[in-house]
Amino acid sequence: QVQLVESGGGLVQAGGSLRLSCAASVRTFSGYPMGWFRQAPGKEREFVAAISRNGGNTYYTDSVKGRFTISRDNAKNTLYLQMNSLKPEDTAIYYCAARANAPPASFYVTGANYAYWGQGTQVTVSS
Repeated sequence: QVQLVESGGGLVQAGGSLRLSCAASVRTFSGYPMGWFRQAPGKEREFVAAISRNGGNTYYTDSVKGRFTISRDNAKNTLYLQMNSLKPEDTAIYYCAARANAPPASFYVTGANYAYWGQGTQVTVSS
């Protein structure tokens, strides 16, 4: 069983930065490709960023490219999302997700590919 706990959300002004963390309770964190998703009020959950097991491959949705950076520290069992130049449209609950049984270099952009989810952390960007 994999447990994921997000932290680092909060209220920030437009143009500001936040760093989200996702702590994983799992024996071999390096065995799981990871992803970040978000859900704004009244909208469906959407993909934000993904990273492969070894961290060598990353992928972002177009709206966050150049502003967000996904990374992981396998020694600390932690996934990160550095968010810079935040915009009001980035306001959402942010979730981390994990998938088991994947090749080392693979990453996934669809929520259905992930079996484990955190409870989410709220990010609010004021204009």
